[in-house]
Amino acid sequence: MKQDKLNIVKDIYEHIQFLKRYNLFPLQNDGLMLTEALKNLENFDMNETVESGKLKFNSASMISQETDIVSEKVVGFNPVKKEGLKNEAAEKFEEKKIDKEKIKDGKPDFTEINKLKDTVSNCFKCRDLSQLRNNVVFGSGNENADLVIVGEAPGAEEDKQGLPFVGRAGKLLTDILKAINFSREEVYICNILKCRPPENRNPMADEIENCEPYLFNQLKLIKPKLILSLGTFASQTLLRSKEPLGKLRGRFHSYEGIKMMVTYHPAALLRNPAWKKPTWEDVQMLRAEYDIMKNN
Repeated sequence: MKQDKLNIVKDIYEHIQFLKRYNLFPLQNDGLMLTEALKNLENFDMNETVESGKLKFNSASMISQETDIVSEKVVGFNPVKKEGLKNEAAEKFEEKKIDKEKIKDGKPDFTEINKLKDTVSNCFKCRDLSQLRNNVVFGSGNENADLVIVGEAPGAEEDKQGLPFVGRAGKLLTDILKAINFSREEVYICNILKCRPPENRNPMADEIENCEPYLFNQLKLIKPKLILSLGTFASQTLLRSKEPLGKLRGRFHSYEGIKMMVTYHPAALLRNPAWKKPTWEDVQMLRAEYDIMKNN
């Protein structure tokens, strides 16, 4: 029981530190997560002091009754110095604040794509990614495109050039688009994450939550007729689904009212050539739907 309490307190402390860095939670999920953690504390003795941190909680004052978003005023605590958790990189990190006026219902609200790009280029919400990146990979192509391609995250070559899909997988994507009579110049290409995960590891849940509002606004400003989602992470994120890619592909879905096709990521095709055939079937369906839309 005591260990459970310490784990909950640790989680709450980390959320509070996030809130103090940025002065807000970027998505409602974080606020809901913290609220649930605080509710769990009702099962413990609130007068007991945590030995390691001397941190006391008053759960009644910590849970907002009016909103899902937890604000700094809702939480009252004594500062705790957590030894061993700070490293040299963290100490040198220059903490940035997000402009509150650009956050609306958990999603940034921009009217011009260049302003959105400027904000993303100066984003430090994900400490590890922002410290290690060479370039933010915002997106490239026709900003009025009818088709938007959404991938998972930049790789090493994309991080170097600041452009999406320019490595081996990018060349294969170019060939796939050419096979269905699209050029890169007439579509728009971007990723869920705008910074490269270290060693090309899978995106973490908090990184996806931090970055997804930027993608939401890209699509809102471009207003495509169709989306082609590449790979598991991009597809599950956009569809809010846990279904495997094999069950999601082969049919159209909807993202914010936009028709969306799901297929394999070009990097996966390089590792598994057998997936090229179903990918070809998916993109042919996409092209046929695109032609119908253009003719109507």
